[in-house]
Amino acid sequence: MFCLILGSATTPLAAQTIGGAAAYNFLHLPATPAQTAVGGVNVSLANDDIGLALNNPALLKSSLHGQLGINFNSFFAGIKAYQLGGVWHHEQSGTTFGGGIFYLDYGSLTQTDIYGNETGSFRPVDYSIQLSAARAYGNRIRYGVTAKLINSNYGIYRSRALAFDVGLHYNDTASRFSAGLVARNMGGQLKTYSGTAEDLPFDLQAGVSKRLEKAPFGFSLTFQHLHRFNTDFNDPSFVSENGTTHRSAFGRRLTNHIVLATHVYLGRNLEVHVGYNFLRRRELNVGSGGNGLNGFSAGFRARFSRLQFQYARAAYQRGRSYNQFGIQLPLTRKV
Repeated sequence: MFCLILGSATTPLAAQTIGGAAAYNFLHLPATPAQTAVGGVNVSLANDDIGLALNNPALLKSSLHGQLGINFNSFFAGIKAYQLGGVWHHEQSGTTFGGGIFYLDYGSLTQTDIYGNETGSFRPVDYSIQLSAARAYGNRIRYGVTAKLINSNYGIYRSRALAFDVGLHYNDTASRFSAGLVARNMGGQLKTYSGTAEDLPFDLQAGVSKRLEKAPFGFSLTFQHLHRFNTDFNDPSFVSENGTTHRSAFGRRLTNHIVLATHVYLGRNLEVHVGYNFLRRRELNVGSGGNGLNGFSAGFRARFSRLQFQYARAAYQRGRSYNQFGIQLPLTRKV
């Protein structure tokens, strides 16, 4: 199934837009604290976390059976993000199923006509509903697929799409090494905003994670947007108005694909993660002034007897950060 779905997407990949020109870009946002803490993108880290498993369906496994994840994120300008996910393992078929919803509420906005006259208010929202399934191939490889129904409502402008993610994961517990590959958001629109079809925000991601044997540290190296090398979007009017210089050197193009993360294991029940996303820092930097910790993120996971608590904080430009909270609860005993 993995090869079939990935193969069917090869034709549209050549026409994918760049620079955020696709629709439904909220799908790029990290829905869980675990994903935020490691730089916003990670497909290889295997640590029994529902949020990471819903991002790469191949990470779904029987040890997550009966787990429920609830996450909340307060973005800027009053924007709220909610994520709910759960996992169920079917022993007879050897298949692990996952489901989730990611919901963004942009709050109440003033509605005006073309002349600027107020005509009321509206409440724009974006959300996706997903169902996932994963199975094992041998002792070290897992593969999975996710189907997503995407909805976007901006007043009178409404759109709907169907997308698929497919993932692979390799985990060698003896050497504490794991690797992942995910093709995300393959599909198309079922209903357009205004009659013009738009691309989905496709992303091909791959990465590796390694935990040291004799030290409480681990590291992840993740690559995003592997389907195209140049991720720069040059807006001449913005460059002219802000006095910035548009550069597209080889080194910049290469590092734009890289997301780095460090994992610190403080005992069995406490983990600390720090991430750095090159592309996020460069896209959100303003001019040549200092931009603080833009592109950096950090968080932790604390395990208790009946729940896991997660927290993450990510920096967006100087003095602009957001906080994300999550809990993971066992609803049934693990199989």
